[in-house]
Amino acid sequence: MSGRQNAIRDSLAASGSFLCAKDLYGRLREAGIRVGLTTVYRTLQLLAAAGCADVVIREDGQRAYRACGGAAHHHHLICRHCGYTAEVREAMLERWVAEAGRRNGFTDVTHVAEAFGTCPSCSAHRTAKPAGPGG
Repeated sequence: MSGRQNAIRDSLAASGSFLCAKDLYGRLREAGIRVGLTTVYRTLQLLAAAGCADVVIREDGQRAYRACGGAAHHHHLICRHCGYTAEVREAMLERWVAEAGRRNGFTDVTHVAEAFGTCPSCSAHRTAKPAGPGG
């Protein structure tokens, strides 16, 4: 990898959360790293293809990337407020996909499943808001 590609990989790993290419590009520029947006997109695609980055489709339809936490097949629970992500391995989902494929005569079935919600920390902050005037 080139020096710029290494900087992109390192910045993604340091973030610890899913970032779209434009957000990562902004972080790199703020850090004084001169890199083109096209280079960021291409490097993220290379990292994903090599299994070094997870990719999810956010609720807004954008692809977001995060340094991969493991090579085993897994899914993500993603907080829609802060971006916190938990990796999950759900045998029930895997069995359902395999069975649905078999029932419908499909072979070589793969799937992508991401779940979005509110993490415990954000839930606590949302319920701990002070009462409004008079309350």
